[in-house]
Amino acid sequence: MTSIIEQYEQESQRVTTSAALKPTSSSVGTNVLQLEDETPMFQKQKVNFEPTDRITHLAVSNDYIVLAMSNNVLLRFDLKKQKNQETISEIELNRVVPGVKLTGLFLDQTADHLLISFSTELLYLNRKFSKPKPVSKVRGHEITAIGWHATAGVPGDSTTKPILLGTSRGIIFEVEINADDGLFSSSIELYCKQVFDIGKGAAHAITGLEYHRVGKTDTYFVVATTVDRLYHFIGHSSNSEERPLLQNLFNKYLGLQESFQGIPSTIDSCLRLYVPMPKCTPTSLGWLTDNGIFYGQIEPDNEDKLLSGTKMYNLPPSPTSPLSFLITEFHILLLYNDHITGISTLSEQSIFDDYFNNTYGNLVNITKDSLKGTIWIYAEKAIFKYKVNSEDRHVWQIYADQGDYELAKKYCKDDPIRKDKVLILQAESFFNNKHYEESALYYAETQSSLEEVALKFLQVENDKALKIFLKKKLSRLRSTDKAQRTMLVLWVLELLLNQLGDLRTSGKTNTSIYNQAQEELDSFLVQPYTLECIKSNKQAVYDLMASHGDESNIVKLTKSSKDYEKVVSHFINKGEFQEALDVLRDQTNSELWYLFAPVLVEDEPKDTLAAFRSMGKNLNPVRLLPALIAASNRNNSDEIIKYLEFCTNELNCQDQPVHNFLLYLLAQNRPDRLMTYLALQGEEPSMVNYDIKYGVRVCKQYNRREACVQLLALLGLWESAVDLALTVNVQLAVQTVSLPHCNSTPNLSRKLWLKIAQHVVEQQNDIAQAMKFLEQCDLIKIEDILPFFPDFTTIDHFKDAICSSLQEYNQHIEDLKEEMEDATKSAEIIRNEILAFRSKYTIIQSTDTCCMCDTQLLLRPFYAFPCGHRFHSDCLIAELTPLLPQDVRETLLQLLVFVIINNLFCKQNYSQLSVTEKDKIKTELDGIVASQCLYCGDLMIELIDKPFIADEDYEKIRKEWE
Repeated sequence: MTSIIEQYEQESQRVTTSAALKPTSSSVGTNVLQLEDETPMFQKQKVNFEPTDRITHLAVSNDYIVLAMSNNVLLRFDLKKQKNQETISEIELNRVVPGVKLTGLFLDQTADHLLISFSTELLYLNRKFSKPKPVSKVRGHEITAIGWHATAGVPGDSTTKPILLGTSRGIIFEVEINADDGLFSSSIELYCKQVFDIGKGAAHAITGLEYHRVGKTDTYFVVATTVDRLYHFIGHSSNSEERPLLQNLFNKYLGLQESFQGIPSTIDSCLRLYVPMPKCTPTSLGWLTDNGIFYGQIEPDNEDKLLSGTKMYNLPPSPTSPLSFLITEFHILLLYNDHITGISTLSEQSIFDDYFNNTYGNLVNITKDSLKGTIWIYAEKAIFKYKVNSEDRHVWQIYADQGDYELAKKYCKDDPIRKDKVLILQAESFFNNKHYEESALYYAETQSSLEEVALKFLQVENDKALKIFLKKKLSRLRSTDKAQRTMLVLWVLELLLNQLGDLRTSGKTNTSIYNQAQEELDSFLVQPYTLECIKSNKQAVYDLMASHGDESNIVKLTKSSKDYEKVVSHFINKGEFQEALDVLRDQTNSELWYLFAPVLVEDEPKDTLAAFRSMGKNLNPVRLLPALIAASNRNNSDEIIKYLEFCTNELNCQDQPVHNFLLYLLAQNRPDRLMTYLALQGEEPSMVNYDIKYGVRVCKQYNRREACVQLLALLGLWESAVDLALTVNVQLAVQTVSLPHCNSTPNLSRKLWLKIAQHVVEQQNDIAQAMKFLEQCDLIKIEDILPFFPDFTTIDHFKDAICSSLQEYNQHIEDLKEEMEDATKSAEIIRNEILAFRSKYTIIQSTDTCCMCDTQLLLRPFYAFPCGHRFHSDCLIAELTPLLPQDVRETLLQLLVFVIINNLFCKQNYSQLSVTEKDKIKTELDGIVASQCLYCGDLMIELIDKPFIADEDYEKIRKEWE
C-alpha cells in the first residue's frame, strides 16, 4: 500500500464559470449573476492519495479519515500528524467477517469510535485498536443509520455514551459500548435495548438517524427518516445518567398514532442536519427525496412542532438523480455521479457546478467533518477536500433583493459600501410605497447626493419628509463640515418658519398643530449644531427670521443662542421694561445689568431696583452708582435709598462711595432716617464706612445740624460740636459731652461742661439747670460756675449746692485724717518688725549640709535663709548666675572678679580699703545672691515658663544630639 502524505494539490475547478458568481441587483427584486474575481466560496483541493482499489465508503471527523475499499480493506490515517510521523493503519475485514458485504462506516465526532456495518453484522473499532470487535447484541440486524451522542463525546474516552442504531427493518436500538470491556468479557456492550419501532412491524429501512440534546437542558429530540417518511420525536430525560437514556422520550409516542412527514420517493433518501458549531444544537434540517430537498428550521423549544418554516427546494434539471447532499449555513450541495451543484437556500438558485475528471471514477458520497467544518467528497479513485471561504459574502445582497433589509444590513458586517447599497434600496422601497417619512430617515444614512434626494421630496411636495431628511443628515455631519452644516441649518429653519407662517395665515395659531410646529422649532434652536451655526452666522439668521415677521421666535432664538444683549435691547426699544428685566434675571452675565441699568432705573425705577435687590451679591453696587446718581430725584430717591440700605445692611457692603451716596440722599431727602443711619455706623471713627468730612459738608449744605454735631464729634472737634449743639438744644450738647471719647480726657470734658453751664446761665438764665450739671459731672464744682452768675443772683438758687460742697470738703478732711492715723500705725509696726528681725538668729549644727552639694556646710562660706535652706556661697552663686537677668548677671560677675583679684593679687591694697567700701561691696553682693532663697523665692516662679534650652543654644545642642 502506498503511504499517504498530508499534502494537497491545488486543482482548477471546472465550474460553469471560471470564478465565483456573485448575485447583484440592478433593481429591487431582480437577481443578476455578475462575474467577480475573488477566492472561490467552495475551494477544492485533491488529496495526494491513490487507492489500490475502488473506494466504497469514507468517514471523516476531527481530521481523522477512515475509508473502506471494495476489497474489504479498511484504511485509517490522521491528517494532523507531521509528514515524517505519518502512519497508515490497514485492516483486512475479510479476516473478521469473510464473505459479508460492508454496508456502512460510522465515525463519531471525536474520531475515537468507529462502527462498521455489514448486512448481518456490526463491528466496533476503537482508534487505539488494530482489530474490530463484534457488537453481538444486534447480530442479525443490518444497521443502516446511527445517531451519535454529539454533545457528550470527550476525546480519549473509552465509552461511546448512548448511541441510537437504526436498522433496515425500522427498529431503533439504544446501545452504549465500552472499548475496555472486551478485554475481560465476551461482550463490549454495556447495554443494548430496543427503544422504538418505526414501522410498527412493517419493514421501513431507516436511512437517517440523529439525536441531540437541547443546550444544557434535559430535553432531547430525535429525527429519523426512511425512503419516504420523516419522523421526529422530542421529550425529556429524567436523568442524564439513566440507561437507556431516551426510553422515556420514546415511551411518550408508544400509544399514539404514528405521526410523520410523508413524501413519496424511490431514491435512497438521506438526512442531513446543520450544526453551526461543534456540540451545539442543530438549527436546520434537510431530507433528500425524489421531489427535491425537504428543508426546515429546527425549533426544539416547541415540543408540539419541532420543525418550522418548512419548504421544498426543487432539484435543478439533470438526467440523473443526486446521490447525496450536504447542508451548509446558506447552501445545499448536491452530489451527482460526475459533479456537485450548489444551491442557495435563500435565493433557491443554483450558484455553481463543479465537474470532476472521469479518470477518478464516479463520485460516491459527500460528508462533513463536524469539528473542523471541512467538506469531503470521495470518488471511486480519489478524495477531495472543500474549504468554505466566506460563505455569507453574498447573503446581504440576496436579503436586500428579497426586501429583508434588516437581515441584509446584519450580513453587511463592517462593509460600508454594502451597507450603503442596502440603505439606498430600503429608502427607495419606502419612497416607492409613498412612505416618505420613513424613506427620509434611511436616505439620510446613505451617501446619496443631498441635492438629488432633496429634489425627490420637493417633487412630491412633502416638506415634512424633507425636514426629516435634512435634520437627520445634519445630525450625521462632522463638526468640521461647517459649510454643509450652515446650509442645512438655514434650510431647515426656513422650512420651519414657513410652516409656522402658513399656520398663522390660516388662523390656526392656538391649535395643537401650531403648538407642535412651535415645539419642533424650539427643539431645533437648542441643538448644538444649530447654536454653533447661529453663533457664526448670527446676522443672517436674524434677517431670515425677521423676513418672516416672527418676533416671538426672534426672542427665543436670541435666548437659545444666549444673545441676551439683543433681546434686552429689543424689549427696551418697545418699552417693555418688565420683559427686559425678566431676561436679565434669567441670564448670568452681570455686565448686561451695568449696561442697561441707566435706562431701566430712569424709566422703571421701582421694578429695576427691586430686581437689583433680588440679584443680591451678584451685582456690585459701586458699578451701579453712575446709573443711580443719574436717576436720583425726589421721585426715585426713596427706591434708591431702599436699595442702598439693602446693600449696606443685608449685603454688608463697606464701599465708601455707596455709603457716601446713601448719606447724601438721606441728608437731602430723609433727615429722619439720617440719624438712624449714623447710629448704625457707630461712634468709632475708624469703623464707619462713609467719609466723615464729606458728611460734615453735606449736612451743613442741607442744614442738618444734629447730624453735623455727631460728625464733628467723630472728627474730635468737641468744642465746635458743643457750640453747634447749643444752637440746637442744651440736651444735644449734654449728650455730646457725655460721649465716651470725650470723657476720656478730663480737662476737655470739664471745659465743655463749663461751656454748657455758662451757656445755660448767661443765655438761658436757668440757674436750676446749671445746678443739675453739678450732679451729672463730678469734674465741676459750685465754685467753678459761680463766676458765671449775675450779681443780682440770690443765694437761694445754689444754697443746697454750697452746703453739699462744704460737706464734701468736710468729708475729705476726715478721710485724710484717717489715712494719716493708719500710716502712723503702719510705720510703728514696721519699726518693731525691723528691731525684732535684727535680734533674730539661726543655729547652725556641725552636721548641717549644703542643700546643693550635700557636703558639710561649715567647710566653706555659706548662706542660711529663714526658710531653713542652706547653701555654700560658691554653690549658690554657680546655680543662681544662669537664672539671673543679663544686666544683673554682669553686675554679679564684676563684683566677684573685683573680690577675687583683690584677695589674691592685691591683698595689700584690699586691706587698705575702708570699712565703708568693704561693706558696700558685700552689701551689693549679698543683695544679688541672698536677696531670696533660690528654692522658695520668686525667682523660680518667674522662671516657670522659661524653656529648658535657650534659643541661642538650640542649634548647638541639636547638632550634639545628631
